[in-house]
This record gives sequence, structure tokens and C-alpha cells, in this order.
Amino acid sequence: MIIRLATLNDIPQILALIANVVPAMQATGNFQWNDDYPNKQVFIEDIGLNQLWVAEITGSIAGVAAITTDQDAEYAQAGLDITETAIVTHRLAVNINYQGRGVAAALLKQAEHEAIRSEISVLRIDTNVVNQATQKLFPKLGYVLAGEISLNIRPGLKFLCYEKRLNNK
Repeated sequence: MIIRLATLNDIPQILALIANVVPAMQATGNFQWNDDYPNKQVFIEDIGLNQLWVAEITGSIAGVAAITTDQDAEYAQAGLDITETAIVTHRLAVNINYQGRGVAAALLKQAEHEAIRSEISVLRIDTNVVNQATQKLFPKLGYVLAGEISLNIRPGLKFLCYEKRLNNK
């Protein structure tokens, strides 16, 4: 598995991955994403900011994640200090054909690498309360549940906020 920055050439495969993942998410009652989000424009912006990473297996994009410093203001609902700089993973998705093969964990390890490289000691991520897979994965990687939040961009849904602190300072 290769973890690398995404390029504009990856957009078709990323959009195909999302088109397969969203119905699978919704089938489990997870309506965090839909036909409108995440979309091509969001991924193009991520690529332009050098913050979109892909996991590639034998030439296919197995997963994608935006590794940013963009925190939602609502993270404060979980008691997190949003004035503290953090590496935040957004838009984490794994191709349904590659789930269970460590792709999400590899992308989250890349987030940790980016935190260390940037001398940032805090990592954060959120997930829909019905996403059981991420709720099992995040603690295995050292993330601690900070609390439940709601996001203005996804009214009516509840999310769990997680944080991981590194000793790299």
C-alpha cells in the first residue's frame, strides 16, 4: 500500500470510491454523506491545498482522507479547545472492496506523520454516531472520545469527536 498526496488525475477514482461508499453508509443508517457531499469541488480544493491523501493498492485508490488543520467550531461542544492547532482528518473513506485491510489506519497514521512533521501535538477526527467501524478503529489507534457534537452543516445528525495527543514537542 502506498500513501501519497492526491493529484487531479485521481479525481475520477476518488469520485467512484465515494459513489460506492455513500450508498453503503446510508444502508447502515449513516447519513453523514449524500449525493451533494463530499463532491468533486471539495476534493479539487483539497488537492490545491496539498491536503488530500490517497491509499493506493496495485494502482487502485483504496482510500482517501483530507488531512487538514480545519476544525469545526462545534468541536467546542465536546470540550475541545478549538484555538489549539490540531491536525484534523476529514472525508476519510475506504473503497468497499478494500475495507478491513488497514487502509483507514494507514491514512490515520499519515495524519500522525503530518502532525509530527508540522510539530503539532494534537490530532482530531469526528464520525457519525452510527458509524460502528470508526468507533472501534479510532480507540485502537490511540484516539480518545472527547464527546458528542452536532454539526451545523449536517442538521439533525449527531457526531462523536475524538482526540489524540502526541508527545512530539
